[in-house]
Amino acid sequence: MPGRTLPNFLVKEIASHNSPKSCYVTIGTKVYDVTDFLESHPGGADLILEHGGKDVKAIMEDEISHRHTEGAYDILEDDYLVGFVATEPVLNTAIGSDHPHDILPLPPNKAGMQELQDNGAVTRELSEPASPTTGMSSAEDLYKETDAQEDLRKHKFLDLDKPLLMQVWNGRFSKDVYLNQVHRPRQYKGGASAPLFGNFLEPLSKTAWYVIPTVWLPPVAYGTWLAYQGLPSAFQTAAYWLTGLALWTLVEYGLHRGLFHVDKYLPDNRVGITAHFLLHGIHHYLPMDRYRLVMPPALFVVLATPFYKLAHTVFYWDWYVATAVFCGGIFGYICYDCTHYFLHHKNLPWYYRQLKSYHIAHHWRDTENGFGVTSRFWDSVFGTELVMPKGAKAE
Repeated sequence: MPGRTLPNFLVKEIASHNSPKSCYVTIGTKVYDVTDFLESHPGGADLILEHGGKDVKAIMEDEISHRHTEGAYDILEDDYLVGFVATEPVLNTAIGSDHPHDILPLPPNKAGMQELQDNGAVTRELSEPASPTTGMSSAEDLYKETDAQEDLRKHKFLDLDKPLLMQVWNGRFSKDVYLNQVHRPRQYKGGASAPLFGNFLEPLSKTAWYVIPTVWLPPVAYGTWLAYQGLPSAFQTAAYWLTGLALWTLVEYGLHRGLFHVDKYLPDNRVGITAHFLLHGIHHYLPMDRYRLVMPPALFVVLATPFYKLAHTVFYWDWYVATAVFCGGIFGYICYDCTHYFLHHKNLPWYYRQLKSYHIAHHWRDTENGFGVTSRFWDSVFGTELVMPKGAKAE
């Protein structure tokens, strides 16, 4: 779903889209244009056209007809979501409201939801409770552009139009205030990068995803070749390399949970808070920023150096073994950073759609669980698996 506000449709308008030339369906308050999917539907186009212009929630959940998988819902969300249903009670409430922009376009904000509830115009889908941590009700909220000045007036935190770093440093926010705000995602100008430093350092804070494989794959290939030269066989080289790759998955989980989300142990001072913001807080604050989703090479060198020394300490008996393990781990990191970017911004195959739903839910629903990015394995091992609510989808 693009970083923009989606339109609202009247029920009558949706009902008119019931032909092969234009076919809409709804699930709750969401509207999907499935015209291009008609010929690809496994059950045939006629089955969809039978329900064109109508709500398909019941038929998609029907056990006798055919209960659809989570993947089917993901496909709808990623490729065919075009807007929301504006019912007559919702429209009447907005027309009579002093603040109609709180209600429309859907989904409403907190004040708009309260007004709809007061007028008895709330459907079950609209009244889905917001996450107490993030203040969001669904993944779609991540894509709603933030009004920088309204956000500053309301939350008294940061001005998105001004360099963020010195605002954090000079704001003298308490730890509780900082964590409460930084875990409430904002969307800056359709996913653009908000200013961080506001000076010559600004470019160093931005990294396009393709820089990661471009910069790090050649050293990994060279290091692997060096290890192969000193080990008895290609089999042993591959075994140690894959060991490093497997160890990376644990390192990924450990860094995300134990360093990036060290919220409980974060020092309640501006040094600790500013360091947290630079390391990971800015990602939760602006999760759809395309150029701050992967690690800048300079920062990666700083974080990778201790692991290089660790590998050569643990595998002290053979430099070539340690190098093979380290190279496998760095390849795992490359896969992690690229996967992270794709989960936020790309349409993906079925398996990765599940990961996408899972990771995006970590941003909008529960920041205290769901630390795995390339896999949920270690979350399940350590009891931090994020329980996905039925119907929660990634965009």
